[in-house]
Amino acid sequence: MDTFNKYDLGLLILRVGFSVFLFLHGIEKIEVLFESGGKFPNPIGIGSTLSLILVIIAEVLCTFLIVIGFKVRWASILPIIMMLVAVFVVHQGNSIMERELAVLYLIAFSAIAILGSGKYSVRK
Repeated sequence: MDTFNKYDLGLLILRVGFSVFLFLHGIEKIEVLFESGGKFPNPIGIGSTLSLILVIIAEVLCTFLIVIGFKVRWASILPIIMMLVAVFVVHQGNSIMERELAVLYLIAFSAIAILGSGKYSVRK
């Protein structure tokens, strides 16, 4: 018989809490893609449209997979890379307080990648 597990509940709160907020950022980026013709920063030299598409994939598709608990470790990789770019490239030269949100997302998605989805997921 399955018993209630505080560890798995904590993972669920971590996954859903951070992913929902990043997902909302992604919805805004979809509007940018269609309304402004894809004008977006090009921090790593791959083109602004491709950068925007990768960010949308990280913020919408990957976070959706993380919320439902499907392939969570794999789905966490793109948000982690995106936050590394945000912290060390996009906000380079800014104070740590100006990087705070990106650092928090980086920490959260790194923990999710290490811990996995937990019991409350569709992975099984």
